Amino acid sequence: MSFFEKIFGTYSDRQLKKLSALVDKIESYDEEIQKLTDEQLKNKTFEFKERLQNEETLEDILPEAFAVCREAAWRVLGMKHYRVQLIGGIVLHQGRISEMKTGEGKTLVATLPAYLNALSGKGVHVVTVNDYLAKRDRDQMNELYSFLGLTTGVIIHDLTNEERREAYNSDITYGTNNEFGFDYLRDNMVIYKEEKVQRYLNFCIVDEVDSILVDEARTPLIISGEGEKSTDFYRVADFFAKTLSEDDFTVDEKTNSVILTDEGIDRAEKYFHVENYADPENMQIQHHVVQALKAHCTMKRDKDYMVKDGEVIIVDEFTGRLMEGRRYSDGLHQAIEAKEGVQIQKESKTLATITFQNYFRMYNKLSGMTGTAQTEENEFREIYGLDVIVIPTNRPIAREDASDLVYKSEKGKYKAIVNDIEETYKNGQPVLVGTVSIEKSELISDMLKRKGVPHQVLNAKYHEKEAEIVAGAGERARVTIATNMAGRGTDIKLGEGVSEVGGLKVIGTERHESRRIDNQLRGRSGRQGDQGFSRFYVSLEDDLMRIFGSERLQGIVEKLGLSDEDVIESKMVTGAIENAQKKVEGNNFDVRKTVLQYDDVMNQQREVIYKQRNEVLEGESLKEQIQDMIKDVVTVSVKAHISGLDENLEEDIEKLIAYLEEIYLPKDSVTIEELKIMSDEEIIDKFVEIAKKIYAEKEEMFGSEQIREIERVILLRVVDTKWMAHIDDMDHLKQGIGLRAYRQQDPSQAYQFEGSEMFEQMTHNIQIDTMKYLFHVQVERAPERERVVKETATNQQGDDSVKREPIKRKEEKIGRNDPCPCGSGKKYKNCCGRGL
Repeated sequence: MSFFEKIFGTYSDRQLKKLSALVDKIESYDEEIQKLTDEQLKNKTFEFKERLQNEETLEDILPEAFAVCREAAWRVLGMKHYRVQLIGGIVLHQGRISEMKTGEGKTLVATLPAYLNALSGKGVHVVTVNDYLAKRDRDQMNELYSFLGLTTGVIIHDLTNEERREAYNSDITYGTNNEFGFDYLRDNMVIYKEEKVQRYLNFCIVDEVDSILVDEARTPLIISGEGEKSTDFYRVADFFAKTLSEDDFTVDEKTNSVILTDEGIDRAEKYFHVENYADPENMQIQHHVVQALKAHCTMKRDKDYMVKDGEVIIVDEFTGRLMEGRRYSDGLHQAIEAKEGVQIQKESKTLATITFQNYFRMYNKLSGMTGTAQTEENEFREIYGLDVIVIPTNRPIAREDASDLVYKSEKGKYKAIVNDIEETYKNGQPVLVGTVSIEKSELISDMLKRKGVPHQVLNAKYHEKEAEIVAGAGERARVTIATNMAGRGTDIKLGEGVSEVGGLKVIGTERHESRRIDNQLRGRSGRQGDQGFSRFYVSLEDDLMRIFGSERLQGIVEKLGLSDEDVIESKMVTGAIENAQKKVEGNNFDVRKTVLQYDDVMNQQREVIYKQRNEVLEGESLKEQIQDMIKDVVTVSVKAHISGLDENLEEDIEKLIAYLEEIYLPKDSVTIEELKIMSDEEIIDKFVEIAKKIYAEKEEMFGSEQIREIERVILLRVVDTKWMAHIDDMDHLKQGIGLRAYRQQDPSQAYQFEGSEMFEQMTHNIQIDTMKYLFHVQVERAPERERVVKETATNQQGDDSVKREPIKRKEEKIGRNDPCPCGSGKKYKNCCGRGL
């Protein structure tokens, strides 16, 4: 603690003092609210809604609304919010992060701001990390909300669109971050507004906010379609990678990258029969080789991924859960499939994408709660504009957090851990063992089996039983092994007689790369003032210590000549571990900031495209927009083709006519000779006039209502097609942009500048393709209908009151310059055959 904080208190302390008066006001309503009948209490919801309609604000009604929700929770759930829970609720309503320790009742806390904000009728989203927690929290709190006259919904996997729409239209909607994000992307791919499921993004409470807004923010959400690239090359590259020795490549574990050495490049040139491996034409080979090497050297089975039923499934590094349906991008997933000898799926094509940062920043108000946020406070403030308020516990923490025990080798560390578990089990004290991977969970499990210690293993292989296993981890003599964050969101309550033997003992088998994850594991013990104990075991062979640890520490251990079973316990060692963690946290923050910097460029473009889509979906007439497109396309085309040099004028005009004929211009509608004597502006006016005439004829042909619908569908399809291609182009630009640093260019600035140019070109191409499809669209009819229309048109030649239907082209019977059979008197090519 700094000198300033000792005198004036921490930032959280100062904020809590400001909030105490508001909490007093909430509690002052307690006696009055308790006197209300159930019916009177329910009617408060209608009263609050009326007051909001009469221009009172949420802040005006907060004290009384919180008091009503508090009393209703007591009557319906048998739970009454503690004073510290009221503080947590206020912090959430203010759009901030409440840091509340495990077991402090965050699910109940969220009901206060959720109820208050739902009164506005604009909807509240409560977001958590998995389907089980979303459904559990909604089911637990639905009785309370229903009593107060509010509706609730839950968004989980495998719901139909109708079920999703109903859930989103509820006053309060629970769901996972993935489902909310994917629904947003899907909503911006629909053709009709009725197909949308979400409504306005109003207020969001993110449970386990550090997991969702920090840990998962390194990976953007992507909706993919099947690509067209061949998968054969992945097997070839995999076979090549298996032939290499350690001298042929180097692995940088800090950056998780692999590169070939000179010897490796020589072998690649011989293997792939190329003269120069570094030539640009060999980029595909380079890409596949790098991904194959990454798959073999940096991606570990049962840590980063699992093979289940012939599929490679990603394991969430923070929770140990299987991430069904998610795939590594850029061909890495295919490289792992080749490595594991399972079927290689085709590379995917990105249809829509967004980062969690940019999705959650779209909410009108964002807040969050977790047991551990303070170590990432700078990131929350810088990226999301959220500050962290540490809420005191309802009862003092009684858990003892012992200092780390450090061993020279992993072998000595695991032997000591298993001995500790065995002794703890014999004493009847429950123990929760936190590991960083499935592999380490199973290693400890095997060692315990040999000692005859009964235990349960909780990892990604058994995630269906996750909550049940975790909830029972506090029973007497229970041993539970879990990946560090498995079972997050489930309280561990102590069994009978467990407090007398010291409460729940938490053993961390190694330090995680983030101090926050370690703190979360410690926090599983000592909930609500329970007895408890926590300790971490570390070895100098652990990944964290090996990659980021202090060389000085390694040197001291070597000089001391410690054996595998000797243990070190000192402040210097603890400090070295924390410094290593801070390095990794800094690196990870930089990775997330870089991802966000690039996505911010895409986000500006995404907002333009999605805004345009929404305007079209809302049914606005596109007639004026189409006419502006005509003017823009013609103007750009003329300026691009006519150089202004007299000696090139005829050639320029010829190319211009040919170019416009591809888009909309009927053949022989203008001549080079007539255009030669015109100014550029006159040429533009001439081509615009022709286009508008054709456009008017199309409108007459289809009718005003139908042509508006055709315009809408064409524009949406063109926008979506071009946008998907643009996402791919921007991704390719991003992959190579880092090399600009060697030319003294800022890669992110270069990405922004070139990305903007590409976006402008894309919008121009949207205009061109929209015109092209619109001006060539024809009415399709069944053969019998076509025959009747043709006969009718022939019998009524010269009657302009009859709307003419275009005749389907039959080249063998109707020549381009023949009279049109519709009876208009025009040549076929200039009438119904205009779409030739």
